Amino acid sequence: MPIQNAVVIGAGQMGSGIAQTLLQYGYNVALVDIADAPLERGRSAIEAGLARLTAKGRLTETAQTEALQRFTTTTDLPLAVRDSDIVIEAAPEHIATKQATFKKLDASCPSHTILATNTSSLPITSIASVTQRADRVIGMHFMNPVPIMPLVEIIRGLATSDETCDTVRALAESLGKTAVEVKDFPGFVSNRVLMPMINEAVYAVYEGVAEPEAIDTVLKLGMNHPMGPLTLADFIGLDTCLAIMETLYEGFGDSKYRPCPLLRQYVQAGWLGRKSGRGFYSYNSS
Repeated sequence: MPIQNAVVIGAGQMGSGIAQTLLQYGYNVALVDIADAPLERGRSAIEAGLARLTAKGRLTETAQTEALQRFTTTTDLPLAVRDSDIVIEAAPEHIATKQATFKKLDASCPSHTILATNTSSLPITSIASVTQRADRVIGMHFMNPVPIMPLVEIIRGLATSDETCDTVRALAESLGKTAVEVKDFPGFVSNRVLMPMINEAVYAVYEGVAEPEAIDTVLKLGMNHPMGPLTLADFIGLDTCLAIMETLYEGFGDSKYRPCPLLRQYVQAGWLGRKSGRGFYSYNSS
């Protein structure tokens, strides 16, 4: 069944980016969150993103207007999903939160609706297990920032059907993305490789090997990375980095995935990176 009506759960950076991308490419989109304030921030971010595309000539003014006409926001999840073809969940990276969300979605969505999760590390099979439609549950891991980054990891759960996988792959490609299918292992491919590198950079700070600026400069100039690992960690969110490292550590039981104590300490202090104004760098305008 072709996708026309999409619902995105979570109005944060990832959810807003997914919603904007869907709108750009002609889909009807409902953005859902538990409160009005994040929905207002999400709407503002989407409107600004579409306006930037129009200013750059990548979107016509007519297309921008039509995209916003196809966009709704709500805190009423059952109402939002009643005509949905796909729901893409972009809630915080906690298995209990995602399972509770998927259980509610399973009870509220039409029988044909595909339930996709944007999780960056958690097991798709475990998320699907709380539903009665495990064949229509799949991982659809977008990269941040979603409107710019061209990759989507597609992750099958144990019971995900070929039809679901094919439909989600086609959706990703219709958004101008390259879809890569990976197995349902902790961290998939992207974060199984990326997060240990970030964690090791944090260890280098923790052990006094070098200052954050020096570590980032080495990776940028020596390895041609566009962004240093600590700058990237601040951009992703240190709480998200820690959650992924904990998933890797628990999932593989290997000490090489043990989160650095300094990363844990920063999160405990509320130093989460850009979104909190302070991480390995300070982002306060003052």
